[in-house]
Amino acid sequence: MHDEIQQELLKQMTRRTLFKQIGYGLGSVALSSLLMESAFALAGPQKSDPFAARRPHFAPKAKNVIFLFMAGAPSQIDLFDPKPMLVKYDRQDCPEEFLKGERFAFIKGAPKLLGSPYKFEQVGQSGQWVSELLPHFKEIADDVTVIRSMQTEQFNHAPAQLFLNTGFQLPGRPSLGSWLTYGLGTENRDLPGFVVLLSGMNNPDGGKSCWGSGFLPSVHQGVEFRSQGDAVLFVSDPDGVTREIRRDTLDALRDLNAQKHAEALDPEIETRISQYELAYRMQTSVPDLMDVSKESRETHEMYGTEPGKKNFGNNCLLARRLVERGVRFVQCYHRGWDHHGESEPSDIKHGLPNLCRETDKAAAALVKDLKQRGLLDETLVVWGGEFGRTPMNEGRSGSPFPGRDHHPKAFTMWMAGGGVKPGLSYGKTDELGYNVVEDAMSVHDLHATMLHLMGIDHTKLTYKHQGRNFRLTDVFGDVKTKLIQ
Repeated sequence: MHDEIQQELLKQMTRRTLFKQIGYGLGSVALSSLLMESAFALAGPQKSDPFAARRPHFAPKAKNVIFLFMAGAPSQIDLFDPKPMLVKYDRQDCPEEFLKGERFAFIKGAPKLLGSPYKFEQVGQSGQWVSELLPHFKEIADDVTVIRSMQTEQFNHAPAQLFLNTGFQLPGRPSLGSWLTYGLGTENRDLPGFVVLLSGMNNPDGGKSCWGSGFLPSVHQGVEFRSQGDAVLFVSDPDGVTREIRRDTLDALRDLNAQKHAEALDPEIETRISQYELAYRMQTSVPDLMDVSKESRETHEMYGTEPGKKNFGNNCLLARRLVERGVRFVQCYHRGWDHHGESEPSDIKHGLPNLCRETDKAAAALVKDLKQRGLLDETLVVWGGEFGRTPMNEGRSGSPFPGRDHHPKAFTMWMAGGGVKPGLSYGKTDELGYNVVEDAMSVHDLHATMLHLMGIDHTKLTYKHQGRNFRLTDVFGDVKTKLIQ
């Protein structure tokens, strides 16, 4: 048993397994002493299975997460946070108090206030304020908690997207989905625990680091599913390779990798073995998942799907099918919300309505569909972008098109299902929508709250790297219990 404990500890040591088992001499003597001390702290050896479902710290409200990431940053002032005072003083000089000492991504000089050109109304029994741009959201307003007091530390797209996904503004840290699969595993061994679906103009500015595993074992990184061609690259067998040949090949690779792992004790070799096996199982599980022809005509109409195209409706429907099958974390990115107003397609009068038409119907359909199937109670749905937009017109280079600059001080996200209070309006901003004045919620607070809903104490979900324990929320984050049922 002592040998097994030593091997398990060595796995956690890595750094190419401590410079290939640290060499010889005094270094190995010291290492042996440390291993002996640490061994007494273990109750017994624990065989690692990166896909195994693991017990949370406490009873969870939710089992799965679907994160609808609106890359580019939607304008909260035109969608969820009406400001009559801003409309009243539209195109007048912004008060100096909001400009002194401030840095903006693109605004220069003395900007003008920009009131929303859209009408708002209170809807449902909850009386949520919603813009005319989101007619379908109005149908789910009573199922949703709208958070109007989000704040972030970053005001450029790539670092802000990384920050919202990983809790840090630079590449290299594990993403939220990676932390969840590391902490909880997955309930479906035939599909990845963390799946990424893309639509909209392009990939997010933060790139694939937004769903990377950072210093966690790479088995926990997000797997991108595509809507055209093979859903997952390099999973299909080449021409002339039968299932029997593929199985024999993987068995041989498994044996060779197992021999190498016994020598090197490198956890990435375990990841390689696991991923080969997962890819083999995905050859049958993924085609069944992606075959949406079995869905009813009413379901396709509700989501606004366009089979074979890169479409947000397709991805929302697939997200539902994924959580039905036990996938832990699904992230749907839709890029294009960066409405600066340099041109007609990028302003808030033309570009913003287009993005709402592309996403509103499907997002609402997802919540309604989960609810009618009895899945909303155990699935946390989150919608939002990396920051908000300014109450002022950007007016870059004298552009006549209305647009808003990046704004980290106040923006809106919403959550549904998974233990959050339905119909709740959380947090407030000032009369111009510039600063949060009630119930501020940081990105770390959001992460802490999401982990809590999944049954995880965010201060205890840690991974040792470069000599210290890391966690998603770093040394910050408070669970916002006011929005939890």
